[in-house]
Amino acid sequence: MSRWEHRIEGAHLIKLLVGPFENNVYIVGCTNTGKAVIVDAAAEPDVILDAASDYDVQAILTTHGHMDHVQAVDRVSDKLGVPFLLNPDDIFILEESGIEKTSPDGLIEDRQEIEVGDLLLHAIHTPGHTPGSTSFVLEPWLLTGDTLFPGGPGATQWDYSSFGQIMDSVEALTARFADPTLIFPGHGANDTTIGAEKPHTDEWRARGW
Repeated sequence: MSRWEHRIEGAHLIKLLVGPFENNVYIVGCTNTGKAVIVDAAAEPDVILDAASDYDVQAILTTHGHMDHVQAVDRVSDKLGVPFLLNPDDIFILEESGIEKTSPDGLIEDRQEIEVGDLLLHAIHTPGHTPGSTSFVLEPWLLTGDTLFPGGPGATQWDYSSFGQIMDSVEALTARFADPTLIFPGHGANDTTIGAEKPHTDEWRARGW
């Protein structure tokens, strides 16, 4: 497990690198109220619970339904007594994940606003990797799940995935957000920025992955 922290006025972000697939778990906390959300309870539930122990966690938000992003959901949700939220288009994937919660406690829709104390996170539907893939933004932080990584988009090898769609999602993000926006992806130690990735979108489309 590795851990990084970022702070802006009124907000605190904890990044945890966990599990065999080097998944990233994010805890976004409001420093004024002590409330927080967890984004992607992927693995190592005890690590997540310990990292979130200073906060009053309100919910688990999920970027998509793939197994490696939800393995700690059962334990963390039950221990904290908080709902597990997912875009409805990924429920069919969740049903094959092997966890007990084969349906979410609540749904995340495109453009939904999520109150975290004094903070307001925005959900952005970014399909392609999966039909229901969702990014979350609290500027200047953009949590992209498996939609956008340093060096390109996420994988699209499944029948329900679409490379064209994920590129549309990536280009919508790079057009919407300023170059200094920090991109926090679903896997790996490295983060990036909109400005670092935006010049390469034509190259990614041309190579087809």
